[in-house]
Amino acid sequence: MKKFDKVISILIVVYLATSIGLLALFQGINNKSNGEYKVEINRIYLGLVEGDSFTEPDLTSYKFIKSVSFLPKSVHTSIEDINEFYKSTNGLKYEIKPWYDGDKLLGYLKFNYADSVSDKSILLKMQFVLFIFAAIIISVLLYVKNSILKPFNVLSEMPYELSKGNLKEDIKENKNRYFGKFVWGINVLRENLDYHKIQELKLEKEKKLLLLSISHDIKTPLNTIKLYAKAIEENVYDTNERKVLAAKQIQEKSLEIENFVKEIIKTSSEDILEIEVKNDEFYLEDLIDKVIIIYKEKCNLKMIDFIVEDYSNKLVKGDLDRVLEVIGNIIENAFKYGDGKEIKISFYEEDYCQLIKIFNSGETISENEFNHIFDSFYRASNAKDKQGNGLGLYICKYIMEKMDGEIFSECEREGMSFTLVLR
Repeated sequence: MKKFDKVISILIVVYLATSIGLLALFQGINNKSNGEYKVEINRIYLGLVEGDSFTEPDLTSYKFIKSVSFLPKSVHTSIEDINEFYKSTNGLKYEIKPWYDGDKLLGYLKFNYADSVSDKSILLKMQFVLFIFAAIIISVLLYVKNSILKPFNVLSEMPYELSKGNLKEDIKENKNRYFGKFVWGINVLRENLDYHKIQELKLEKEKKLLLLSISHDIKTPLNTIKLYAKAIEENVYDTNERKVLAAKQIQEKSLEIENFVKEIIKTSSEDILEIEVKNDEFYLEDLIDKVIIIYKEKCNLKMIDFIVEDYSNKLVKGDLDRVLEVIGNIIENAFKYGDGKEIKISFYEEDYCQLIKIFNSGETISENEFNHIFDSFYRASNAKDKQGNGLGLYICKYIMEKMDGEIFSECEREGMSFTLVLR
């Protein structure tokens, strides 16, 4: 801000210096022109008085003198002639000199000349233009300072304060058209952060209570298992029937512990999948256009054949952005795990549903792995040494089900395909 003020001050100083310089320059020109027109008058005057009578001189070589007139001394000269003689012509200035022949006055010579009036008018025009130009620039700079820089200087600290949790109350909304929406967005962000913070604390508390509860509940079956295991190890049971009974007890208690673990996983998954889905309607063309814009160029760069077959522009139910997210996840998986040859999107209709099939060429996975690809945190053998967490397809299934749709996969001869079912 201080640097900006310095720029404005420098601009004002430059304007004042330029104005003073122009005044000094034109003052010098004016003084010079005053001396020059007098020299021209004297030169013409001397030329005229050398003759016996007045003859209109040739003024083409003179810069300042525009005309010369003569008023003879005569009793016949009328008042009108005298008034006309002393009258200014075309706004020009004039100087009158007497014409003597020895001691005899012959009349008066009038020299009409232009002094630096034109130069002064130019100076005034230049000063006016310079003033307007400087005023516009300074006004723009002051507007930028007051309407943009000052509010921005105040608002620039808000994200940092927000990150530290210092903004507890709504920020007063700014009517400034540049920052009004920004302030509104900061308020919405603050409210969302507060809400998520409360939810996070609530979930954290529930998790701790759940873990404490499950930890306590696990102790009983775990102690039972340890007891039976030690008894078997030390040959406490002398008959096979008692050993089989102990083994059954160990199995039952193991199942109890397994159920507790499933409950923990289920609770964790519910926390992860707080995904908002809007069940609106959209045209299929709007979805496919976005897919092409995002992935056509990517496939070209990776030298993958990206094929989108013909389709009818139907109105379907669902959240366009979420369906785009699902398709994007499948295509990104094709980039990771496919052979980089072909990705094809085809369209079908079945039982009043719109089916979108996404095929990618490459190796398929085993039947055992295939049955688990939509499970949370599951990663198949072809995902080794590849980044990921095993949640992508699980989230895809979750999104499609929230839209009253489906997703299923097929192992084909030359690759894998995923089919989205939209109502």
